[in-house]
Amino acid sequence: MPTESNLPHVLLLSIPGLRQQDLAQMPTLHALATAGQCLPLAPGFPAVTCPVQATLTTGSVPAAHGIVANGIFDRREQQLEMWISPDSVHWSRRLWDTLKASDPAVQTACWFPLQSKHATADLVCMPAPKHNADGTETMWCHTRPEPLYESLREHLGDFPLHKFWGPLAGIESTQWIISSFLQAAENQLPHFSYLYLPHLDYAAQRNGPDSDQALAACRALDAEIARLVAGVTAAASGNSPLVCVAGEYQIRPVSHALFPNRVLREAGLLAIKETDAGITIDMQASQAWALADHQVGHIYLQDSSTQLAEQVKSLFTGQPGVGRVLVGEDLVAAGLAAAVPLPKESRCGDVVIESSLDSWQCYFYWHEDETPPAFARTVDIHRKPGYDPLELHIDMTTRSIPLDPSLVRGSHGSVDPRNRHETVFIASRPVTEKATLEMQEIAGLITHVFSSCGSC
Repeated sequence: MPTESNLPHVLLLSIPGLRQQDLAQMPTLHALATAGQCLPLAPGFPAVTCPVQATLTTGSVPAAHGIVANGIFDRREQQLEMWISPDSVHWSRRLWDTLKASDPAVQTACWFPLQSKHATADLVCMPAPKHNADGTETMWCHTRPEPLYESLREHLGDFPLHKFWGPLAGIESTQWIISSFLQAAENQLPHFSYLYLPHLDYAAQRNGPDSDQALAACRALDAEIARLVAGVTAAASGNSPLVCVAGEYQIRPVSHALFPNRVLREAGLLAIKETDAGITIDMQASQAWALADHQVGHIYLQDSSTQLAEQVKSLFTGQPGVGRVLVGEDLVAAGLAAAVPLPKESRCGDVVIESSLDSWQCYFYWHEDETPPAFARTVDIHRKPGYDPLELHIDMTTRSIPLDPSLVRGSHGSVDPRNRHETVFIASRPVTEKATLEMQEIAGLITHVFSSCGSC
C-alpha cells in the first residue's frame, strides 16, 4: 500500500459539450492532450448530465447506478423530482468512496457535480439554497466540512447561482467553482479531486454548437482551466498532478422539436388536472406520460402490460423527430434496465423515445389554444415534467420565458450509431493503451493510478 507521501494527485474535470474540434480554441487543453493523450470517448446512453456524471463517478451503467435521467420518478409514490441532489440516489459506490475504501489515507474532493449532496468525500461543495418561510431563498452551498461555505463566501462572496443555469448563465459560475476549490485546497490538496465545470453547456444550446458564442465560451473556459491547473500544480508542491478531462457529451445542432406528452394526450393516454398553477399532468390518472429530457423521453405507464407498451411504441415509431423507440429487452440492451418486466424500484420508463440527431423533446402537454401553466413562463426547474432549454431565452423586458421551441439551437442525449465516441478524454500523461474509451472505464483508470502507486 502506498504511503501518504507518495500518493499521486489526480484532478478529474467533467466538462459538458466538449468536442475534439473545440481544442483548436483551447490552448491549455490542447497542450495537456499533446503532452499526454487524447482519446475519443463514448458517453453512453442517455448522454445527459446526471446519468453521465453517475457513470463517470461509479464506473457502472445506468441500469446499475440507477440514474437514467435528470429527473427521478418514484413509481410507488407516483412522484417526479427534477434535479434532486442527494448522493444517496446512486445505487453504486462513487469513486471517492472506492478510493477511500482501498486506502483510508486518500483525501478526496467532490466539487459541484449534481446529485452529490451529503457525498462522503473529504471536501464537498454544491449549490443548496435555503428556502425561507416567506417564500424567498437565501443563497447557500452545502459543504463538507459544514462551516466551509462561510469561509468561502467571506473571500469570494456567495456562489452566483443565477449564473449557474438559466438565462443569465455564464463564466462567472465556473470562475467561482475554480476559485473556491483552490481556496479550499490551499492548505492540503486532495489526492483525488473531481470538478464539474459547466460553462460550455450554455451558448451551444442557446446559439448552436458552432456559433461564435459557443467558440468564445471554449476560449473563456480554457483560460479558467489554465488558472486551475496552475493553482493545483503549485499546491502539489512540485509533485506534478495528473490532470484528466472527460467531455460529458457533444451538443448537436437541432431544428425540430418533438412533443411526446401532446402525442400521448391526443391518443387519450395522458390526463390533466386543474391546479393553482394552471393545468398540470395528472400522473396518477394518466395511462402514460413522458419525462422529456433533452433528446430522450422516458414514458411511464400506469399499466406496464406489453399491450399498452406496444400501443405507445406504435404512436411514435416512424414519426418525425424519432430515432428509436425502446421497450422490453431493448431497455436492457441499452443499459437502462437490469431486467424486464421492470421492477417497481426501476426509474426507467416503460417506453423510451430517443430523438433523431436533429430533434429535441419538449415537455409541453397543453394544446396551443389552451392557457399554459404559470410555471411555463418562469425559470422553474422543479415543477416542469422535463428539462426546458427555453429558459435560456428569457425575454428580459417582460421577464418571461418564451414558448417558441424553434429558439433552441442545440441539444444532446441521443447516440449517433456511426459515432458513439462523440466527445474526448484527455490525460496530461498516458494512463491507458486503449485507442478509445467508454465513460464507465474512466473510474477504473483512476483507481489503477492509485493502486499502481504501491510500487512508486
